[in-house]
Amino acid sequence: MALRNAVMAALLEGEASGYDLAKGFEASVANFWMATPQQIYRELERMAGEGLVAARIVQQERRPNKRLFSLTEAGLDAVRAFLTEGPAKPLAIRDELLVKVQCVDLGDMEVVRAEIVQRVERSAVKLARYERAQERLLAGRTEDEYCATVERVGPYLTLLGGLALERANVQWGELAVRLLEQRAAVVGAPARG
Repeated sequence: MALRNAVMAALLEGEASGYDLAKGFEASVANFWMATPQQIYRELERMAGEGLVAARIVQQERRPNKRLFSLTEAGLDAVRAFLTEGPAKPLAIRDELLVKVQCVDLGDMEVVRAEIVQRVERSAVKLARYERAQERLLAGRTEDEYCATVERVGPYLTLLGGLALERANVQWGELAVRLLEQRAAVVGAPARG
């Protein structure tokens, strides 16, 4: 999937600056697509050149002017075309930590354990953020009520995917740490720093 598709998906929420999109990627789109602010700005420029987005300038006092981007009809058509493309490619995982875990018996088990603990901590923070976002979206409604009445259900469904991923990261990490500690006790290697 091209970054442009993720940017167009984010712009379905409405007009946004490059800064707003970068923050939005961190807060919501990050549960299924990662991009740096520089990548987003470059992609917006390309998309504007191709007529997929339009930009308008907002004058600001004491700050540089802001460019707000929105999808054009061509951009909406591109989103529709993306939806009808062939099946999505299967998820491809490239996880450096898992490569280290695969090799853990050849090196310092404590270093790898510490990295797993860091992953669990980061995932727990993201999980808490996603859970707060879910509470805000539902606003006291059940999922069924929310999904039946909301204008666009896609953002909620991707949020559920992010929640599931971070819960799985925490669960796997806690299990991996426990098993590494048990292994260290058996083979006599230090498990804790």
